[in-house]
Amino acid sequence: MFRNQYDTDVTTWSPTGRLFQVEYAMEAVKQGSAAIGLRSRSHVVLASVNKAQSELSSHQRKIFKVDDHIGVAIAGLTADGRVLSRYMRSESINHSFTYESPLPVGRLVVRLADKAQQVCTQRSWKRPYGVGLLVGGLDESGAHLYYNCPSGNYFEYQAFAIGSRSQAAKTYLERRFKSFNESSREDLIKDAILAIRETLQGETLKSSLCTVSVLGVDEPFHFLDQESIQKVIDTFEKVPEEEEDGGEAEAEAAAAPAEQGGAGDQDVAPMEM
Repeated sequence: MFRNQYDTDVTTWSPTGRLFQVEYAMEAVKQGSAAIGLRSRSHVVLASVNKAQSELSSHQRKIFKVDDHIGVAIAGLTADGRVLSRYMRSESINHSFTYESPLPVGRLVVRLADKAQQVCTQRSWKRPYGVGLLVGGLDESGAHLYYNCPSGNYFEYQAFAIGSRSQAAKTYLERRFKSFNESSREDLIKDAILAIRETLQGETLKSSLCTVSVLGVDEPFHFLDQESIQKVIDTFEKVPEEEEDGGEAEAEAAAAPAEQGGAGDQDVAPMEM
C-alpha cells in the first residue's frame, strides 16, 4: 500500500499536513478483531471477538487486566497491545507503591497517550503502535471508558466499538446508549454480547466466539466463564428459534391445501423462471 515519498517514516509531513504512517496504524486497528466497551454508573463491561487463524490454533487474547479497577480491550496488532498493557500495569503498580492508592483512570490514559503513543510520532526510528485500546476503569469519580488512538488522541465514551465490522456494533450502541447510564450489571453484559453479535454478520454466536470481562463497585476486574456467557446468549437466541418453528408449521399447513388443489394440473408444463 505504498502511497508516495511522504510515508517512508513517521516524522515526514505531506504537503497536505498528514502523517501517512499514523493513518496506516489506524487502518491496522480497523482490520483487527472487534472489541466493545460499555459503562454505567457503577460497572464497566469489555467484550471482544475470539478469532483464530485456523481451526487447529487457539485465539489470541484481546482483553487484559491492568489492575483490580482497570482493564483494557485491544484491536489491531496483538503484540503491540501486550506491550502497552504491560506498560499500563507497570504504571499502576508504581503509583500504588508510591502513593498507596489506586491510579486514577484518566491519569493512566494521559500517560499512555503521551509516553507510549504520541512520542512514537516524533522519532524517525520508531513507528506508531498499530493498536487501539479501550480502557475501562472505576475510580473515585465513577466509571470511565476511554479509547486510545494510535495517533495519541484519547476520548471518553459511554459505549464504543473498534475493530473490523465495528460499525454495525456502533449502530446498535447508538440506539441504546441513553439507557446505559442506569443499566444494571446484567443488562450491560447482555448489550455487550448483542453488540458482539452484530459484528459477526450472519455467523452463529457462541460463547467460544467471545470474551467478556466485568468490573464494578465492590467487584474487581474478572472474566466471565463460558457457561455464564452461554446462559446470556440462550436468553435471546432461543426466541427466534421458537418463532421459526411456528413459521415453518404455518407454511406446512398452508402448503397442504395447495398440493391437493394442484393434483389435477400435473400435465401442465411448468413455467420458465
